[in-house]
Amino acid sequence: MTRTIYPMAVADVSAFAKSLREQMGRLDHAPTHVEMLNLLSRAAGFRNYQHFRSSADAAEISVTRREVKLEQQADAARVSKTLRVFDTDGQIIRWPGKRSQQELCLWFLWTKIPPRLRFTEREISERLNALHLFGDAALLRRDLVDVGLMRRNRDGSDYQRVEKAPPPELKLLTEALTSPKQKAA
Repeated sequence: MTRTIYPMAVADVSAFAKSLREQMGRLDHAPTHVEMLNLLSRAAGFRNYQHFRSSADAAEISVTRREVKLEQQADAARVSKTLRVFDTDGQIIRWPGKRSQQELCLWFLWTKIPPRLRFTEREISERLNALHLFGDAALLRRDLVDVGLMRRNRDGSDYQRVEKAPPPELKLLTEALTSPKQKAA
């Protein structure tokens, strides 16, 4: 029987090591294999190893779906409907009700976050506040993390953009927001 490999990425190795050391310090014996898997998973922010595995499986399915989605053509109707929540300056006026439009807005915000830089919660909130008018940077931060476009420490002290291949609709949205026709509207 082949073994499934579950890769683990840790955003903050120092916090990971500290959490692992604290958990191991509470044990009065050397951890078993299963206990060690649970200790590692909890140090990485999961409830236990089973939670880590199910999250990894869900992420793999999500990546597969995203790859299939990239192969499809851009949905111009989705872009057109999403454009309604932007003003002529490219700021989001209101948060859309449909999840597909929200995700496209999140991708747009993702493009405005510089890659490979780390931000405090205040810094990322300031950047997001400059891009929307409805005054809820916390909602945008949470959604960016939830859909995997940003990662953050468990305590929220460090935010960083996650590099991914964007959907084809993002290019259409960006072009529409920067076109002279959109500015004149």
